Amino acid sequence: MSSLPIDPPEGSQHRRSGRNRGMLEPPEYTVQEAATRLGIAEQKLRRWDTQGVLVARRTEGGHRRYAREIIDGLAGSVSSVMPRASSDELDQAHQEIKEKRRIIQLLVESESRYRDLVETSHDLIWTTDAVGRFTYLNNGTADIFGTEPSALIGRCFFDFESRPSHVSNRRFLSTLRKHGEVRDYMAHLIAADGTDRWVGINARVWYDKGRIVGLRGTARNVTAQHRAALQIEHLATHDTLTGLPNQINLLRTLEQSFTQDNSNGALLRIDIDHFRRVNDEYGHRAGDDLLVGIANVIRNVVAYQDATVHRYGGDQFAVHLPSATNAEFEPIAEKLLHAFRQFTPAIEDSTDRLQITASIGIALYPLRRDNVATLLDNAEHAIHDAKASGRDRFVVFKNGSNDAERLNRRANWEHELRSALDENRLELYSQSAICLTGDGSGHRELLARIAGRNGEMIESQQFFRVAESLGLAPEIDLRVVEKVLEHIGKEEDTLDSGRYFVNLSRRSVTEPHWLARFRALLSESSADLGRLVLEISETTAMSNVEAAKTLFETVREAGCGCAIDNFGTGFSSMYYLKQFDVDYLKVDGSLSRELPNDEGSRLFVRTLCDVSKGLNKEVIAERVETSDVLAELRSLGIGYAQGNFVGRPRPCITFDGGAAKVQTP
Repeated sequence: MSSLPIDPPEGSQHRRSGRNRGMLEPPEYTVQEAATRLGIAEQKLRRWDTQGVLVARRTEGGHRRYAREIIDGLAGSVSSVMPRASSDELDQAHQEIKEKRRIIQLLVESESRYRDLVETSHDLIWTTDAVGRFTYLNNGTADIFGTEPSALIGRCFFDFESRPSHVSNRRFLSTLRKHGEVRDYMAHLIAADGTDRWVGINARVWYDKGRIVGLRGTARNVTAQHRAALQIEHLATHDTLTGLPNQINLLRTLEQSFTQDNSNGALLRIDIDHFRRVNDEYGHRAGDDLLVGIANVIRNVVAYQDATVHRYGGDQFAVHLPSATNAEFEPIAEKLLHAFRQFTPAIEDSTDRLQITASIGIALYPLRRDNVATLLDNAEHAIHDAKASGRDRFVVFKNGSNDAERLNRRANWEHELRSALDENRLELYSQSAICLTGDGSGHRELLARIAGRNGEMIESQQFFRVAESLGLAPEIDLRVVEKVLEHIGKEEDTLDSGRYFVNLSRRSVTEPHWLARFRALLSESSADLGRLVLEISETTAMSNVEAAKTLFETVREAGCGCAIDNFGTGFSSMYYLKQFDVDYLKVDGSLSRELPNDEGSRLFVRTLCDVSKGLNKEVIAERVETSDVLAELRSLGIGYAQGNFVGRPRPCITFDGGAAKVQTP
């Protein structure tokens, strides 16, 4: 303890020592005198002075002097107790004081470290009273609120909230008081300078004796991350070429419409007539330019209608007209057909101008079987009827209408597909996928086609949907896998180590009986199964996650590779990606072709590439049509590229009377 000046008791007088009677006794003791008076060693007394237990006054010469009153008082108390106890008690008192000083020093250092961390933190650290008014904020206020901490004392989050999130933020406080803690809550605030801020908040209730006395927590400015997430979601739900909402967006819109009571409306499916000729004669760039122009035509026609325009995929568009009546949607369809006829776009580097027509299929709801799939199928049937009737027209689907023609067309396709399988007219074309990193071999995707009786080649796009609806797609899948395994077995003595990719249909993935036949086919084969990669579309994987996982497990057990095709067409797939044990992700062509001109596509593909590398998956970009796209893919670190610029599909494996004829691409 520190020595403090102590006044002598009132009425006391200085005493004279026995040896100096008649003289006034000195007011202070020397070290030797004090030690003798207390009955302790001089060295201990000096140590007590140094340690602050019993502090001496220093003379001008540096000598220690002790106040007589203090020493006599201590000596008197010592004499009233056991002689040896005084030293022990002083030692104990000294140790207690020393320990208290050490604890105080640790607390001071801890507080200093805490303040350094709090004041230099990038996060906002705050406390409030019981009603949410700020009582403390660190320097993170500038990034969150755009102002200094001193300007916010006594204010609250509500002073800065965005009006649409007013109820949401009050619900946040209600939840916090109810559960005592809230984590990763997203709030939309308006900063002092008027800019939007998205803020992530963690908070806890502060109790004292069971009573809420305040709140405290942290907050972080996540505006950049939130905008990036919105941009990625926009990319996943919008077509990068035309900027229109895509098929995923259309499905969500229709599902929302179907959940509304007494809802009615119309869906117009638009198919551009003979669009493939544009790609074949003028190239894919001209085809893309045409699609952008057609999107603008549709926008202009329905600009003042209660309508949404969507890119359905390929050369198809869709117009959704909620609450539409016959008097409304038929005139709109007529206007669309007229606008297409008037639209004659020029071809870059050519004097030609295109003549455009379209076939439109219209389906109405509500239906007897109210669901989105039925509505889309009805619109698809109406498109086929419009094309069969000569194109450049619209047809409204009606239950029972043209049933005879539709059934006849379906019967013809069934006969053609079954005959092709029986007569072994199934041929495989291959399209190369080159390695861009230089440390791997190229691969090939196999495309099934049917050799027609008149020498024409029927592509899979023409019969794929019909084959699925007839239940023949699984049989075609097995036939393709069988032929590929036979081909791989014949190639085993070559130096080729590339892998063959085979796309399986949705029906195959979801049929247990087919899966059993597929397992048997793989187990009986003597080919190198490691060169076979089975892929399914992202839509198929997301529509039945468990079936997809079962397929991938079966494929992996057999030693084959796995892939997800058309990746990037659905936002929710990023969440499920880690659940699918696949080797490859094939980026949808609608994303890869926009890379040179669209920063959003680059952001999405770059993110996908980083995530895939983290999950040990290779990325293959599809529909690479130009050198610019290829250069962008290289810069992003994409592993493989596939498309007409890399190599067009060409005959790979043909079978004539059971004899394989192999053409190496």
